Amino acid sequence: MPSAVSSSQGAVAALRFGQLAVVGAVAVVILIGGVWGSWGTAQYVMLTKGRERGSIEVDRCGADTCRGPFTPVSAGAAARRSVVIDKSVAVRRGQTYTVVVKPGSDDVVRSGPAGILYAWVPLGGALLLASVVVAGGLRLVRAAWVLAAAGLVLLTTAFLVI
Repeated sequence: MPSAVSSSQGAVAALRFGQLAVVGAVAVVILIGGVWGSWGTAQYVMLTKGRERGSIEVDRCGADTCRGPFTPVSAGAAARRSVVIDKSVAVRRGQTYTVVVKPGSDDVVRSGPAGILYAWVPLGGALLLASVVVAGGLRLVRAAWVLAAAGLVLLTTAFLVI
């Protein structure tokens, strides 16, 4: 017959395993969310073969977007009188940016190193958030430092390049 002490230890071990599984799942979901949030823009910037590439000279900005003429540089790309780019701290009126046109629209996203880094900013934030979860919930301090360092490097580099 099992003693009260051994069944208590078994319950504690089961609870600890459950805690690790749940916290680990939360960390994975955070990282998947970061990749998902980044991929919406990153796919256009990183997979440019067959896409219209060129530049935009921003001539007017509204509350959320900026507009300007599109000058193509890739074969098969057509010049446009006006394309739309999301307004951010990285887009200023009067500046020219290399861009990729989203298929089937007049929306563009920045390309090149600045565009790639800017596209992956949500992942950088997710890495920082996941590092806190990994350190606090899983007690994996070294892994948490690696996640935090990767997120910090990504965000800092994006900030400096843009």
